[in-house]
Amino acid sequence: MHSAPSVTYPVGRSRLTGALVLAGAGCGVAATALGAEQAGTLQGFAGAGLAVAIAAGCWAGSRWWRAPAGDLSWDGQGWTWSADGTPDSTAGPRGILVCLDLQTVLLLRQPLGGGASRWFWLERARFPQRWSALRRAVYSPAVHKAVPGAQPDFQKP
Repeated sequence: MHSAPSVTYPVGRSRLTGALVLAGAGCGVAATALGAEQAGTLQGFAGAGLAVAIAAGCWAGSRWWRAPAGDLSWDGQGWTWSADGTPDSTAGPRGILVCLDLQTVLLLRQPLGGGASRWFWLERARFPQRWSALRRAVYSPAVHKAVPGAQPDFQKP
């Protein structure tokens, strides 16, 4: 079986993610404000809830603003993430996991060990010429090396 060809794809802040963060923060603030208006007597709790909703929106916005920028590369054997042209880490053959596939947008996760992960929102609009190659690489099966002396689990008739 052949592996997908090598591809390098640029990664940066996703417009879709920014829109989702903005919409989520707006809905949170609006729902809290509406709840405060309906409650009337719980104004202290409503003010605290509004402050929490605003703080959560600011935190999510800052995380979006600091999203990783660089290149995600598949060399036919494994994935490499590089920021500013310097390879940061190699994730190995199955080191990139598809978490969401919307055909023109991919959410990928790169496990870093110790429970930590790096997340990538990739959009077709960033580099349409390489989108198909990237998708082939993301869904490419893992490369397995044969173990000397190993026998297959099945017998040929």
